[in-house]
Amino acid sequence: MALQWMILACVVAVEAAVAALVTLPAPRAVRGQIVALTSLLLQPLASVIPFAAFQLLDIYWKKEHRLMCTSEICTAEERIRFEKSMFKAQRNVILCVSACLLYWCIYRIVKYNKDIKALEETEKRLKED
Repeated sequence: MALQWMILACVVAVEAAVAALVTLPAPRAVRGQIVALTSLLLQPLASVIPFAAFQLLDIYWKKEHRLMCTSEICTAEERIRFEKSMFKAQRNVILCVSACLLYWCIYRIVKYNKDIKALEETEKRLKED
């Protein structure tokens, strides 16, 4: 069960690195290459969205069907186990949401860069004519 969260954590780390790389100031030629490479990576990285959504649904289902340990009948061990599982679930929700949010941020940044490049090319053609 921990493998899927490790994979999602690695994907989030890669997305964060790509987002940092795309937002760093760079010369136009280098920025163009970075944006082109990132736009090629966006389509395979889109699979993280349904994966994260499935994991969120799994967390929700487990939360709804988890035994609640809120009464005085629970032992200290059971209460600690319950709290630990709740903390893990909250951490995993944050991981899923950050994966989706980072993907969206990268997508928008790349789209803005492509739009700027297209506008610059249009302006260059209009100045030449």
